[in-house]
Amino acid sequence: MHPHSSPRPARRSLTPAPFVLRLCLHLLMAGLLVLAAVRAHSTAGTVAAAVTGAVYAAGSHLPAVRTSRRAAAVWLGVLGASWLVVLCLTAEALWVAFPLYFLQLHLLPARWSLPAVALTAGAAILSYVGHGAALNPGVFIGPLLGAAVAVATVLGYQALYRESERRRRLIEELIATRAELAAAERHAGTLAERERLAREIHDTLAQGLSSIQLLLRAAERALPAASPAAGHIERARRAAQDNLTEARRFVRALTPSDLEHGSLAAALERLCEPGADAYGPGAGPRVRFSVSGTPVELPTPYEVALLRIAQSALANTVRHASASRAEITLSFMDASVTLDVVDDGEGFEPGSVRTSSEGGFGLPAMRSRAESLGGTFTVESAPGQGTAVAVSLPLSDRGSLPSGGSA
Repeated sequence: MHPHSSPRPARRSLTPAPFVLRLCLHLLMAGLLVLAAVRAHSTAGTVAAAVTGAVYAAGSHLPAVRTSRRAAAVWLGVLGASWLVVLCLTAEALWVAFPLYFLQLHLLPARWSLPAVALTAGAAILSYVGHGAALNPGVFIGPLLGAAVAVATVLGYQALYRESERRRRLIEELIATRAELAAAERHAGTLAERERLAREIHDTLAQGLSSIQLLLRAAERALPAASPAAGHIERARRAAQDNLTEARRFVRALTPSDLEHGSLAAALERLCEPGADAYGPGAGPRVRFSVSGTPVELPTPYEVALLRIAQSALANTVRHASASRAEITLSFMDASVTLDVVDDGEGFEPGSVRTSSEGGFGLPAMRSRAESLGGTFTVESAPGQGTAVAVSLPLSDRGSLPSGGSA
């Protein structure tokens, strides 16, 4: 038979018992009933034992007994009643109590199975005494000890099964979590690679094509009038211009999704909206965004770096500062573009920040982004005084990168 653990009627068994255990239970029941029939020395006893065996066999093959506690209780009641008849006809039927213990413990809930086992043991003892056996400790110890062993065995098996199920569910959760982490890592790696490719294309191909175009323009101006090379230079300059446009299109296609549908200022303004991904719906401080100076078109690496630094700084504000207000300011000046993120939170000692397994990588990562573009990164904070993060990137000619950068 199948033991139970689930409270739902549709799933009564713990798990399909090994075939050999079910077979042993069937053989034990059959052997004890045959013994009772043989020792009954009467036709009535033989018939009663046969009926009990038929009831047992029928219940063993009825799916309802394995899926419904009500059906199992009815079947056990009929089986117990037929066993009591055999018990009244022969004392040898008391041994059938042992397989009945296991059936009751497997098929009934604990609040019913334990009383049923006690009643079965009591019936076995009373039957033995009622058939004229002499009273001795063995008459009571045998059935009671068998009941105790059955209870301990079944309860122990159920405890092991629950532990096994708990570990199985834990393993499934770990596997699912590992898959989610792997997917998140792949997504993060994809985004990082897209940004890297955009930066490399912008800083190498676009810069080279722009330089070629400038050199060809200079060559055009240096050529004498009606020079036969002028047409070739013009076509080369146009080819360089077309390829520069294509390279910039590649860069735009590889930029973060936040920048795909608007300017850096628009992306930063969306970042400050309530419910933005940076700090979650209904969470975080009130954030205000403002622009200072005359906006100019920035190189893609600048836009990506400033957006990522703003996201990281605002995330730190939400997680660590317990701030009620924050402000992001994007300032355009003649020689530089500056981003400031200021909050009124708890503040900290900048020199005391250390990277660890719990975090602390945000500030070094922001500093690295700024310095990789020739910029500066500063943090001003003190306990109870809030925090101000500022990054400044140089502009040599209103929107162009400084010498050594890309145009």
